[in-house]
Amino acid sequence: MEQIPSFNSLIQKSIVDNWDRDALTDYKGQTLQYHDVARKIEKIHILFENSGIQKGDKIALAGRNSSQWAVAFLATLTYGAIAVPILHEFNAEQIHNIVNHSEARLLFVGDHVATIIDPMQMPRLEGIINNPDYSLMVSRTDKLTYAREHLNELYGKKFPKYFRKEHVSYYQEQSPDELALINYTSGTTGFSKGVMLPYRALWSNADFAQHVLGKVIKPGDKVISMLPMAHMYGMAFEFIYEFLRGCHVYYLNRVPSPAIIAQALAEVKPVIIIAVPLIIEKIIRKKVFPKVQNNRMRLLLQMPVISKKVREMICKEVLKAFGGNMYEVIIGGAALNQEVEQFLKRIEFPYTVGYGATECAPIIGYEDWHNFVPGSCGKAAYHMEVKIDSPDPQNVPGEILARGLNVMLGYYKNDEATRETIDRDGWYHTGDLGTMDYAGNIFINGRIKNMLLGPNGQNIYPEEIEDKLNSMTMVVESVVVQRDNKLVALVYPDYDEAKNMKFTDADIRNVMDQNLNGLNALIPAYEKVSEIEIRTEEFEKTPKRSIKRYLYT
Repeated sequence: MEQIPSFNSLIQKSIVDNWDRDALTDYKGQTLQYHDVARKIEKIHILFENSGIQKGDKIALAGRNSSQWAVAFLATLTYGAIAVPILHEFNAEQIHNIVNHSEARLLFVGDHVATIIDPMQMPRLEGIINNPDYSLMVSRTDKLTYAREHLNELYGKKFPKYFRKEHVSYYQEQSPDELALINYTSGTTGFSKGVMLPYRALWSNADFAQHVLGKVIKPGDKVISMLPMAHMYGMAFEFIYEFLRGCHVYYLNRVPSPAIIAQALAEVKPVIIIAVPLIIEKIIRKKVFPKVQNNRMRLLLQMPVISKKVREMICKEVLKAFGGNMYEVIIGGAALNQEVEQFLKRIEFPYTVGYGATECAPIIGYEDWHNFVPGSCGKAAYHMEVKIDSPDPQNVPGEILARGLNVMLGYYKNDEATRETIDRDGWYHTGDLGTMDYAGNIFINGRIKNMLLGPNGQNIYPEEIEDKLNSMTMVVESVVVQRDNKLVALVYPDYDEAKNMKFTDADIRNVMDQNLNGLNALIPAYEKVSEIEIRTEEFEKTPKRSIKRYLYT
């Protein structure tokens, strides 16, 4: 294994080197400079130490993106504890399950999460800490209560004059393979997979970003964090790399609607944009297409002499819609709409599409926009190998396999799933079907596994939704599928019960409409089902009585 520096030492170095630079801003809110981050980290370390938190203990974090979330995350790692980021979009039951499964001792929560969780459902927790002021929502130990009540006093005793650069000294991980964080791909215990990511994976992703963008992104540059930091895509490339580089990160801590995103892009003018297709497609469709899809513009684009100048003019308008200052837009998390991609390529807009997975923290494939091949998702990323499990990888799709420093240690408390996913030679089996051309460009053809991707790249596991739906009135069995980026539930009702009740087809329809409302109240917004489609015949089964899912997806 190549020489890998301490990841926490890089956090420490960035704070010291960028001491007086702006670090983290809540959009339309407060700004923390790097020295402010250092002081807040120190206070959290004092809180941890005096409440009995040990190196290797788990600390969970659930809340919307914010500067305080970022500080709590950095404080957890630099103390030597293990971070457990939780999507704020998970419902209460999912949050409870992850906290319990991970054996977290403390939980940091944002204002939204604080209103939905039930501390009684997380009996092992020693405390729940509110962002942004780190007040105690719940304390179950005298040590924690004392530490919080006397935090400023304890801080003053440790630093009687004032806190300076030379006081910044963080835990140095003992090995690149030491566990840094557990990132859950799902919230329900029966299907949850806690991806164990070591320090080397965090370093490797940051080093990859420096390798491909280091000449473009400089200390002091501005970026916007739009994706959830509890999702590895947003965490790695809208936060961690930029923080290590000395950049200024802006958090859209409100719901990132297209209007808010457009306003933030215009004001911040980020040097690079990390996005999921939904954001890009909405901006293009709302801000650009209305201006270029009229008869006059279509006519001009068909005229060879004028066409190039028109395309250049359109590209400038699109660049302006994205702030006008970025090197490129990196798109990932889901497939980009073909119409939008063809448009972006035609006007020579600087975009590229990457490929990743939580299990690789997250990067697997990438290519700079100058060399990016449309329809692909780049080539094997720096520090990674990629191959196609196929006798003819260029023409016959096979499973995409990845190996390298980014690959996880395995799934927490799930050795069986780990063995199924990482083979003896260290190859991570992605579950995706794809091909690879002679130049190494990766093309994804579809997914082997059942996992679906939500509009913002969230992982959606249909079995979880089906499990809830199957327990509802008059539902015998169901299959959740994705159509035009919407979830549809195919349901086979209990016709025997309907006959006994003398229900008509209209009555069954009414029951399913009520089931739909009840189901959507139980699950996060990105998992909501748009409709229930009633089937008149049972689903076809395998000999093991499993539904032949591929017939319906």
